[in-house]
Amino acid sequence: MLNIQQYAAIWDVDGTLVDTAELHFNAWERLCRELGRPFSRADFAATFGKRNPEIFLQLFGPVFSAARIDELGARKEDYYKDAARAGVALLPGARRLLLELHAAGFRQAIGSSAPRGNVDLILKLTETEGLFQAISSAEDTTRGKPDPQVFLVAAERLQVAPANCVVFEDAVAGVEAARAGGMKCVAVSFVGHHPADKLRAAGADLVVPTLEKISVADVQRLYSSTSPPL
Repeated sequence: MLNIQQYAAIWDVDGTLVDTAELHFNAWERLCRELGRPFSRADFAATFGKRNPEIFLQLFGPVFSAARIDELGARKEDYYKDAARAGVALLPGARRLLLELHAAGFRQAIGSSAPRGNVDLILKLTETEGLFQAISSAEDTTRGKPDPQVFLVAAERLQVAPANCVVFEDAVAGVEAARAGGMKCVAVSFVGHHPADKLRAAGADLVVPTLEKISVADVQRLYSSTSPPL
């Protein structure tokens, strides 16, 4: 019998709890246009989920100072947040699973590559702030996914051993980060950024089309070596 107080769920945000990809794309496209560089769907796919310093390096090379990257990144995030305030909804099954894990006694945290301001805004807009005991965001890390740092910081703040954490993700890099941190991982393919077969190949313990397909019992079974795949 599990002592649920010793277990935790760590949630990615973009693509897992909410689908704000188009808002991010539009914000990056606008910023890059202002900087005289086109921003394509291929650029977006290659950079989505990474931290802003890594994205600027990938898009522009080593031409901007750290201070300039901070300034430009803040501008991009302002564009994103202005659009998000028009309305953001949780993805199918997310609210129900968050509430059921909370009721069962799981500790919960956010582990996101996004800036803290973005995370706080999404939690406020979706009215889920009270369901999380910790947040780990871009400001808390120096290395982006697939490095596990963001999830390890979340586990440390929850005071739960990494081996007792399950990560909810939608991206290959996020799945790889969870596995590198010694955590279980549920991958959700709903938003379609990464196909189910690639999420499995990255090491996801379970891959589901939506969070509607996951229950607290499924999460608990992840800690049994005999649990069947979903």
